[in-house]
Amino acid sequence: MNRLAVALAPLILAASAFSAQAQDPHAGHTMPPPRTQQATPAPAPHAGHQSPAPAAAQDPHAGHVTPPPQTPPVSDPHAGHQASAQPATVDPHAGHDMPTPSAAQADPHAGHDMSAMSAAQADPHAGHDMSTMSMGPPDVPTSADNAGRPPEEPLPAAALGGPAHAADLVFGAEAMAAARQTVVRENGDIRTTAVIIDRLEAGFGDEDETWLWDLQGWTGGDINRFWWKSEGESDFDGGLEEAELQALYSRAVTPFWDVQAGVRQDFRPDGEDPTHLVLGLQGLAPYWWEVDAAAFLSTEGDLTARVEAEYDQRITQRLILQPRLEIDASASDTPELEIGSGLSSVEAGLRLRYEFRKEFAPYVGVEWSRSFGDTANYIEARGGEAQDTRFVVGLKAWF
Repeated sequence: MNRLAVALAPLILAASAFSAQAQDPHAGHTMPPPRTQQATPAPAPHAGHQSPAPAAAQDPHAGHVTPPPQTPPVSDPHAGHQASAQPATVDPHAGHDMPTPSAAQADPHAGHDMSAMSAAQADPHAGHDMSTMSMGPPDVPTSADNAGRPPEEPLPAAALGGPAHAADLVFGAEAMAAARQTVVRENGDIRTTAVIIDRLEAGFGDEDETWLWDLQGWTGGDINRFWWKSEGESDFDGGLEEAELQALYSRAVTPFWDVQAGVRQDFRPDGEDPTHLVLGLQGLAPYWWEVDAAAFLSTEGDLTARVEAEYDQRITQRLILQPRLEIDASASDTPELEIGSGLSSVEAGLRLRYEFRKEFAPYVGVEWSRSFGDTANYIEARGGEAQDTRFVVGLKAWF
């Protein structure tokens, strides 16, 4: 029996080793490359070893030097794989032969160098050239830009074959013509009339006290008007010194300027009452200067000119300071009118008025006058002064 047991022991141990290998193929062995499984069992790895008592059949590895326990495959599925030198903590898949990921699984940032990103890249427009971008509204196409828009049909011939005013067929052409004239007159061709008292004042100088008037008015529409102008001066102690009256046709040539033409009649105490042809320009100059310039040709052939300019400087809504300038000139000497050639005289004044109403504004001021050349000589020859300064009180009104 002992010989039989000794003879069967190698077979029993081989079977036990084969069974244990099937349960833990990696235990304590260095894994060779995989090979094709053969039909016959591998030779017993423990053949020739001294076997212990039969109890060793329960532990086929008894007496072997056992290496440290390995992590079970379920804990580390990658044990035994050839890995790169990079630690698993940095890239747990290092050393694996990874297939190319599909488009759905691809990381859009894989392989990008993200180290140079700065805070400015958080702005989606960072680095864009926006200098040519327009800040206005977008050019949104409309139905007029639609190439498939149906074409517009031309007007039928019957639409243009009738009268210019269809109402003429109902009410009659004569009645509708009168109605249209009324509409034009009431909406742009209105006839109006105005009277303007520009200066009605008394002046107090060193030697005399005088009073004067400067009036004008007009009637008509926006384009064509009839203007009249009158001004004169007299002493409080004596009679009329001089006066004039103008009758003018005025036509608007621009929104701010009228050309005026007509006649002027002078009235003088010495009986010299010349008549003049008048050609002038009146309107609003830049910086709101009101200008009235005219040239006069008398029946005696004397040519004179006058320019008046004034400006309203508002201090408050009611208090207004008005500088005023008047210049007279003559092309020839006229001794009977005490006018010399060249620059005859200059008047400069400053008036401060208070508008109780737009139509009623009293004022006070000062005015300086000076005659030049032969005009000054004529005035001094009759005992007058070529230069004068006066304090004035007056009224400006219109209705």
